[in-house]
Amino acid sequence: MSKAQLSIIHEVESAIRLGSAEKGLETARRVTDLFLSSAGSFNDEQIALFDDVLERLIGTIELRAIADMGARVALAEISAQLAPIAQAPPSVIRRLANNDEIRIAGPVLQESARLDDAELMKIAATKGEPHLLAVAGRWWLKEIVTDALLARRYPSVSRRLTANPGARVSGDGFAVIVGQAESDPELAVSVGVRVDLPSELRRQLLRSATDAVRTRLLSRAPPHLFEEIQTAIAAVTVGVEREMSGVRDFEGAKRAIAGLKATGQLNEATLFGFATQRRYEETVAALAALSDSTVEVIRPLMQSLRDDGLLVPCKAAHLSWETTAAVLESRFATGAMKPADLARAQGHFARMTPENAHRTLRFWQVRAS
Repeated sequence: MSKAQLSIIHEVESAIRLGSAEKGLETARRVTDLFLSSAGSFNDEQIALFDDVLERLIGTIELRAIADMGARVALAEISAQLAPIAQAPPSVIRRLANNDEIRIAGPVLQESARLDDAELMKIAATKGEPHLLAVAGRWWLKEIVTDALLARRYPSVSRRLTANPGARVSGDGFAVIVGQAESDPELAVSVGVRVDLPSELRRQLLRSATDAVRTRLLSRAPPHLFEEIQTAIAAVTVGVEREMSGVRDFEGAKRAIAGLKATGQLNEATLFGFATQRRYEETVAALAALSDSTVEVIRPLMQSLRDDGLLVPCKAAHLSWETTAAVLESRFATGAMKPADLARAQGHFARMTPENAHRTLRFWQVRAS
């Protein structure tokens, strides 16, 4: 560690010893900036040192933050800065995540890879609705975490989880959501198009759904679920329950795309053709290959009603907006996206950089595995 770095560490000790609130705020910001400037090059011992001194500083700031808006703002800024850093000091992250102020806890709850399943389950069991909503927005949540979130029975949390393509939900968890969906049309549509919803629960959902909800489900159904939902609605309507079609097999599409790639025929034009023809499996497999990702990562993004997640692999693959729009619209069996939705997605796509898209995609792949 350099002399300049050691100097700041000594300054930390001095600020804590003197107990100066103003000095503590200023020093915490400087230590955070120092850590961020070289986070990827620190070893475990150096990270532990930052963890110790920064946590002690934050402890002094928290005492002041109860009555001081400036201190709360400072903690929220530190939380937002550390949240996306994979090597962030773990004790500091846990302390921020458990803060009762959602502006402070929110960034790390939504994004920090330092929070393990046990810590997320603890948050789900002890904190309020805003904290649970932040956790529910994380990509790649495991069933044990979503079960803990759903146990609190907040409809808003259920809606966020069903709209999150990376949130894995157990059969018991889906049972909770389907029960809530009987009185929540938005939730019914959102959970109804989840490909991982067990078939018996989909039939239960459709039995209690209004005609308006059934119509919306068909209008928002992706190609791989359209026939299944249509068949289930017909079965419910005539009072006959039939087994719905099995899960789509992507192995054939993977082999076909691998063959195109091997012969140099896989490119953006190929993907555009698959998307405009609504060849779902081939679109997923081609986008996975072009973005250096996997079908396991791309598939839940395609199944989501949200647009923002799918923009990431499209930007990582350096696709044009025309092809990206075709991929977005290929999720639905019929019709097109509303112009306002497309315009909003185009704005997000334009602001996203390939570098950030690659970084996000790599993070999702690690979490998915």
